[in-house]
Amino acid sequence: MATAFVNGRHLNYADAGGDGRPVILGHGFFTDHSVFDAQAEALLPHWRVIRWDARGHGGTPDDVEPYTYWDQARDVLALMDHLGLASATVGGISQGGFTALRVALLAPERVDALVLSDTEATPCDPGDKIGYGQMFAALAEHGPIDDLTGPLSQQIIGDDPRAAEWRERWKQGPLPLGAAAECLLERDDVSGRLAEITCPALLIWGSEDRSLPRDRMDLLAARLPAATPVTVIPGAAHTPALTHPAEVNHVLLDFLSTTIPSPTTS
Repeated sequence: MATAFVNGRHLNYADAGGDGRPVILGHGFFTDHSVFDAQAEALLPHWRVIRWDARGHGGTPDDVEPYTYWDQARDVLALMDHLGLASATVGGISQGGFTALRVALLAPERVDALVLSDTEATPCDPGDKIGYGQMFAALAEHGPIDDLTGPLSQQIIGDDPRAAEWRERWKQGPLPLGAAAECLLERDDVSGRLAEITCPALLIWGSEDRSLPRDRMDLLAARLPAATPVTVIPGAAHTPALTHPAEVNHVLLDFLSTTIPSPTTS
């Protein structure tokens, strides 16, 4: 792991290194960059996987002042500058995808392709906003007790042994309950701008995802001009890259090798 001072703040990231084409991946809410460890290993040496911790997650501190996913997209672009990357494939899960879409809108010339997993372009659904708001309030009041982290791990990780690992990690804290939660709940709608994103886009969704319904991925497929059909990962919940790495790696490698050929493969 490494830390870069970018966009006026310290940002934690992990860089697999090497001379391959760069792939920058952002995690979902309540997790961190380590959910992509299997992808970093599988894609070497032809691709260089860079994973970063969003504000308030992992080793990247939260801010006192409010911020948006547009601000976090600028974090990614600043990290690319820090690493000397003119362009990269950019992607992520859930909020990592929210950020990736905004990176592509801010600087389309710097995004070779998108990898979007279990994510959406629309704002937080009103019903979801109420439910998440209640969960954040309960976590703030009671802390990461089992009654709260059990359902949370089921939602994010599903029926996978790593759910228990994440429940233990949440107990160590801190949880993203400040500006990070506000960023999630108050995100804006970019669905009307998807036609502006003309780079290739890989779409992945877990068949057991209860956080993000399939129709939100279908909207991406319909409106992104160069999107693949949605690839469904059977049995996966909200974080397929972590729980079903073999299946995700197969799809990802196929997409990258046919869409963004690495110089090392030519």
